[in-house]
Amino acid sequence: MPLSYLIALFIGLPIVELAVLLKVHEVFHFWPTFLLVILTGVLGLTLVKQQGIAIIQKIQREMSIGNVPAPQMIDGVMILVAGALLVTPGLITDVSGFLLLIPFVREKIRFWLKKKIEEKIRSGYVQVNVKRET
Repeated sequence: MPLSYLIALFIGLPIVELAVLLKVHEVFHFWPTFLLVILTGVLGLTLVKQQGIAIIQKIQREMSIGNVPAPQMIDGVMILVAGALLVTPGLITDVSGFLLLIPFVREKIRFWLKKKIEEKIRSGYVQVNVKRET
């Protein structure tokens, strides 16, 4: 990801989050807006904890039968990102975090990531070296 995208993300997103919170504040006033931010954070972290424990158990099950738990590990990373988004104050990050907690959404993201990686490998941008054991 180019530096300009990161700068836009880290500067632009907080500005947009603040604008959204100010609009919500205009409609609902301070306490409901404040409670909404707190509630989404607490609810989100509860869901992240539950799903995190469940994904760890799935990874352990897959490994115990000798399978590589790649999809579950990717889900684990997305659940971790969801947790980070949910503890970040703001409604846009909360919505993004909650979306990552939906298994169907994670499945679509995994599919998209797989396609992007395959494209990079086919184009030669990413090289994969396979070491075979003898």
